Amino acid sequence: MTGAVLATDEFPATAAGYRGLLKWARKSGVVRRAGVEGTGSYGASLSRYLLAQGVDVFDVNWMDRADRRRRGKSDPLDAQNAARAVLSGRACARAKSGDGPVQIARMYKLTKASAVKPRTQAINQLKAVLITADPALREELAGLGNAELFRTCARFTETSDRAETGGGSRYCRPLGSR
Repeated sequence: MTGAVLATDEFPATAAGYRGLLKWARKSGVVRRAGVEGTGSYGASLSRYLLAQGVDVFDVNWMDRADRRRRGKSDPLDAQNAARAVLSGRACARAKSGDGPVQIARMYKLTKASAVKPRTQAINQLKAVLITADPALREELAGLGNAELFRTCARFTETSDRAETGGGSRYCRPLGSR
């Protein structure tokens, strides 16, 4: 309760490591509260494990930069600062369980964002290529929406195919437009 360091040890970020950590901590007494950095990201699985074991978990912010410069950066120091933040009441944000409807919505949002970004990049890249295209082709494609633009461009034949079949245009035409 006074904030004195009783012991330090290291545990892997695995299910077995989490079990070992809690077993080790309980050797010093009852574990009611724990401070974890990054309960919504890299500390989420440890937080969920501790919550499932009946431990109140508090999200702990990184230690003060000035303190970090004075004392240095190390995992034992970070753990001591997290414990002191919980004991002093500075860490008052309780960690979320990460298994409810909000977490499910967050996963859907992340999945959507990971699909939208490459799509946007592909659209931007195609439009950048069209800027340097033959003016007649550019004018032909100018009024198309993104989906129709992609469908139209997907039907283009390569110049080499046109040359082999005796095509006459200076640029590729959609298939079936000859």
